[in-house]
Parts: sequence; structure tokens; C-alpha cells
Amino acid sequence: MDVRQHDLRAWGATALLLLVAGLSACRGDKSPPAGESRPRGAATATATVAAAPGETAIKAKPPAVPNAAEAKKYAGAKLKYYSEPVGVGAELDRVMVQQFQKDTGIEVTIIPRPKDATETYSVYQRLFQAQSGDVDVLMLDVIWPGAFAQNLVDLSEKLGEAAKQHVESIVQNNTIDGKLVAMPWFTDFGLLYYRTDLLQKYGYSKPPETWDELEQMAKKIQDGERAANPNFIGFVWQGKAYEGLTCNALEWIASHGGGAIIEDGKITVNNPGAQKALARARGWIGSISPAGVTSYEEEDARNTFQGGNAAFMRNWPYAYAAGNADKSPIKGKLAAAPLPHEPGQKSAGTIGGWQLAVSKFSPQKDAAIELVRYLTSPEGQKFRATAGSFIPTIRSVQQDPEVVKSMPFLASAKDIALVARPSNRTGARYNEASIAFFQGASQVLQGKEPKQVLGQVEQRLTRALR
Repeated sequence: MDVRQHDLRAWGATALLLLVAGLSACRGDKSPPAGESRPRGAATATATVAAAPGETAIKAKPPAVPNAAEAKKYAGAKLKYYSEPVGVGAELDRVMVQQFQKDTGIEVTIIPRPKDATETYSVYQRLFQAQSGDVDVLMLDVIWPGAFAQNLVDLSEKLGEAAKQHVESIVQNNTIDGKLVAMPWFTDFGLLYYRTDLLQKYGYSKPPETWDELEQMAKKIQDGERAANPNFIGFVWQGKAYEGLTCNALEWIASHGGGAIIEDGKITVNNPGAQKALARARGWIGSISPAGVTSYEEEDARNTFQGGNAAFMRNWPYAYAAGNADKSPIKGKLAAAPLPHEPGQKSAGTIGGWQLAVSKFSPQKDAAIELVRYLTSPEGQKFRATAGSFIPTIRSVQQDPEVVKSMPFLASAKDIALVARPSNRTGARYNEASIAFFQGASQVLQGKEPKQVLGQVEQRLTRALR
């Protein structure tokens, strides 16, 4: 049996409804260009911005604005939208904003948000502190609604009914002190990507289920392929000391039985499962993973894998569409599966996602709400799912046959224990807690003793929670 067929048959079709149970979450902040990756920059552009060099323009036609007749009341209003800056996300924003302008008469200037989530957070902080009207609609990481709630419009009155279509846990995450401060837009979770042709070449009928199997398969394929390609590597992932390492390390620890780093208000990061998980990851470096993996972000891993130089990769759903793009060297030769686990444990995937919100300081709040309504609508989410592999947050869209066909990996959710970052517990001090965690994980990857390092992380988390 073809290993891709194995995935589609083994994973049930009802799985995606489990995808976002237990928000808040994480997403590595890299986005693919159309047909490739979604790297993010910080330049300013208008709604007529063209595709960047090397990108493929979106060919599908965006949906009409369902609420156009009502939204036309605000024709002539001028909005500023902090959006995806480049790549397929930016192209989708561009064509949807053009459709919105055509159907409603509301003018929208697209301002690409900064490349990195931390930079974006800082920009928003400055805008809100200045009570600036220079942003009307903005993207929010799933862990930010609580931090920015006081600066955001309560969308309950106008979008509360529409919010009922979305997965309840995300809506709850975006509801602060009874106010709906952001609308769910798309979600994410970590996956194991693998080369289907190479698994078959080396006698494997399915992807690895345990970490031991991954290590054995990666080593065998790596050794065999290096005869023709000395640069070939077994397994690539995100090992740089940044938020992406938090996401990877949370998956390793949960899949080794180490639980979450904070449970029931108690810091539990320093436990045998966590120690074993980080020690295992350290053992990959220089073996089945390159020494330079400790500087890898999402795009570094994707470029290596998509370039035909790796057998396995941990990454986000965007890499599926990128790998199967027309110009991809591995088009039709990759598939995605749940990440491995220890025997007796479950596969783990850190989840993430982004929301859309309206600034309290916007001079055009009603028009801004209509843009959010359109972009997060069932029609808008289906368009983004089928054109760019953005996972919908609306249940009916998740189950749409065209969406499932375009993203077969969605069915893997039933086999994954979804891992959330402890943003609810740490609140505004989440960044401090995450930095302590990923810096500790990085120290272990560089050779320090896990138990000692995790003890230090525990102390730093204790201070962050006071």
C-alpha cells in the first residue's frame, strides 16, 4: 500500500473537530509564499500590492461579500488593516480586500505587520499606548487577546451570532471579561512531514509512530542517500532559541509523558519525562539532524526538506501546500502524519492560530467590523483553506469536502494530543515564561544537563508567576 494511502485510510474523517480543544496555543511565525513559504516582512503596502518576485498570484476568485448590502452604509470609509505582509497570506488578503472594496465601497489600506510575532506585539503596544487611530483592523496571535483586550472593540453585538459558528474553545479564548474582543480566523498544529518515495525505497510502508522508529528510519535513509547527496539529512526541525523552540519542546515533552510545563497552577517542567525528551532531542544533533539545526526556524527546515535534502521534518500545515506546489522538487513525494511519541504515550502537536480584531481607537469602527465579518466568514475561510492551506475555525468549513480534499492531513487530529502554551496562567507575563523555557531547552541542546537546566527554568517560571 502507498504510504500516502495509509495516512488517508488510517486517519478518520471526523478528526478536525478535536483540533482546537484546549486553546491557547502556538504557531511558528513563518508563512508560505504562494506555492512556497509565507515569510513575513514589515514594509507598508496598499491593497493593490503585487505578488513578490518568485511568487505565484492567487488564481482562485475570492468570494463576494455576503453582507455587502448592509456594509455599503459605510461606503467611503477608509480603513488601515495590519495584515500578512508577503506570500500566499498577503496575496489572499490582497484579493479579498479588493473584493471587499468593490462590493462595499469601503477603502482599505493594507499595512503588512512585522515579520516576527514579538515585533508585531511591540508595534501594537506602541500604537495602543499612543491611542493611535493608525490601525483599524489587526491580526492577533491566539495568546494576545487577554493582553490587548482593553484596547479592542467588543464585537459581541455585531458579530456574536457569527461567532457561534466557530469552535467554541477559540471563541472562549477571545472572550475577555464577557467581551468578544477578536474573531477566530485560522488555526495551526505541529506535524511530521516525510518523503513518501524514500520510505518506499528503503522498505517502509508507513511513517514512524515512535521516536525510536523515527531515529532508526532517519538514520537508514540518511546513510543510504548520502552516497549520492553528501548534504542529505534525516530529520530537520526548529531548534533556534525562539518561540518555535517552545513549540517543538512542548511536543517532545508531552509525547514523552512529561505533561505540560504548568499544570493546575503548578510548575511541573522539571520531571523525568521532560528530562528524557530534551536529552533525546540533544542526541539528534550531529546524528540525524545537522549541527546547525540549533539556528533553524520554520523556513530553514522547510527549505532543506523541500529542496530534497531531508527525509523527515517537523513543521506547520503551510508546508504541505508549499511542498506540493508546481515548482517544488518534491511535489507529490511528501505526506504528513502525527509527530512520533514514546510507547504508551500519544503524539503531541502544539496548536496555534490567529484572530482579527478592531482597535478601540479606530475612527471607523463599524466599517472595520464589516471587514472582519467578511474575512472570517465561512466563505472567506473556505477560500483561504483551499487556496492557501489555512485551517478554518468554523466547524462546517472544516468538514467541507473541498477543504478536506485540499488538506488531507486535517484528519490526523484524532491521533494527536493537542498541546497549549500556558498563556492563560501566565497572562501578560507569558513572553517572560516562554523565554525562560526556550532558553533552557536551548541550553540542553547545546550540551547542558537537562535536570539542572530544568531546575533553573522552574525557578524562573516561579518568578514569572508571582
